[in-house]
Amino acid sequence: MARLSVNINKIATLRNSRGGAMPNVTVAAVKCQEFGAEGITVHPRPDERHIRYADARDLKPLITTEFNIEGYPDPRFIELVLEVQPDQVTLVPDAPDAITSNAGWDTLKHHDFLKEVVARFHQKGIRVSLFTGTAREMIEGAAKAGADRVELYTEPYATNFPSNPEKAIQPFIRAAKVAEELGLGLNAGHDLSLENLRYFDRHIPNLLEVSIGHALIADALYLGLEETIRLYKECLRKG
Repeated sequence: MARLSVNINKIATLRNSRGGAMPNVTVAAVKCQEFGAEGITVHPRPDERHIRYADARDLKPLITTEFNIEGYPDPRFIELVLEVQPDQVTLVPDAPDAITSNAGWDTLKHHDFLKEVVARFHQKGIRVSLFTGTAREMIEGAAKAGADRVELYTEPYATNFPSNPEKAIQPFIRAAKVAEELGLGLNAGHDLSLENLRYFDRHIPNLLEVSIGHALIADALYLGLEETIRLYKECLRKG
C-alpha cells in the first residue's frame, strides 16, 4: 500500500491570507497524522507565500510519521534542509515565481548540479527524490545523479484521465518499470485526487508514496479533514 503524504501548503496559504496563526499549520500536521496520514509534505518557496521556512523548523519535532520537504535547491533551501534533516527531500525545478510545480527536471542538462546537491543531502542521511517526467532518459539521469527515488509529475495523467484513462496511464506504467529496473523508489504527485487516484494506484507497480495537497485540502472543506484522509487512504488500499 502506497503511503499518503499530505501537503499542507494550502493550509498555510489560508493562514497567510489573513495574518496571525489561524489555521495553525503545526496543529493541522498533527491532526493529519492522527487521522491516518503516513507523512507530511511542505514546499517552502523563496517568497514564503504559503509555508514559511520557520514552519519547517517548527514542524520537525512534531512529525512522527515521515517528513518530506520539497523545493528548488537554492542555497537557502539547501541550508534549511541540512538544518532540519527531514526524512526525505524532494527536489523540484521550479522557478521562484512559479505558482505550482509544472515540469520535471531535465536530469541530463542539470546532472552535475543535481549530483552535487544529492551528495550533500546524503551526507546527512536524507533520502533524496527528484521530480521528473516519464521519459526514460530523465529517470536514468536521476539514477546517475545518485537519487534514491523519483517523484513522477502526474499533471498530464490527471488532465487526460477523464477522457481516456487507459491512454493517460500508459506513460506512467512504463516510467514505473524503468524506475524499478534502475533500483529507484517511486513516488508520485501533482493533481492526484479522489477521482483519479485509485486508478493510478491500481496500475502503477511498486508505488511507494503519493504527495497530495491542493485536491485533498479542497475536499476537506466539504468533507472534513478526517473523512477526507480516510477516503484518500481507501483509494490506496489494495484488494
